[in-house]
Amino acid sequence: MQSFNMHPLFQYINRYATISEEDFKVLVTHFTEKKIKKKQFLLQDGAICKHMAFIAKGSMRKYYIDEKGVDHTVDLYIENWWAGDRESFVKLTPSVYNIDAWQDCELLLLSRENVLKLRNECPAFNELTLKLDEQNMIATQRRITSSISATAKKRYEDFVDCHPHFVSRFPQHIIASYLGITKDTLSRVRKNL
Repeated sequence: MQSFNMHPLFQYINRYATISEEDFKVLVTHFTEKKIKKKQFLLQDGAICKHMAFIAKGSMRKYYIDEKGVDHTVDLYIENWWAGDRESFVKLTPSVYNIDAWQDCELLLLSRENVLKLRNECPAFNELTLKLDEQNMIATQRRITSSISATAKKRYEDFVDCHPHFVSRFPQHIIASYLGITKDTLSRVRKNL
């Protein structure tokens, strides 16, 4: 039998739950491999998000464009992160977001049907999704609180503490957009640190 110990998804799941190689062998058949090049879209606004994407390699950004044509970064993703628009994915409604690749990406796509199937049939996957939902809610609360009340300096310090790998993977203007500050403000903050 082929060993899955080095598979990035196998390693990822085993950080949150325990999955045997035998169960993983079945689980991985529910995913579809996809490669996208830098600047290509995983999702464009107006489309329905039909898959969540586990990033095995590369980096991506989720953003929306306001009525003035300004884009606002909502999420940043690197290896071992999930990319997608959860609302569109769950409700099957058109997305208001774009998700594009900042580097060439290797993805494992999972459909809504297969998410539900794996939740019922694979205890490790169900445990994984419960833990990820908890972490996502905590991170969302913190981000909202930070955007409402934290200074630009504090937002950047928290960002660097939580996501040190992001600093070298994304340009300053994207990080500034993610933090809800201008590029000039971010430059001043970085200079003063």
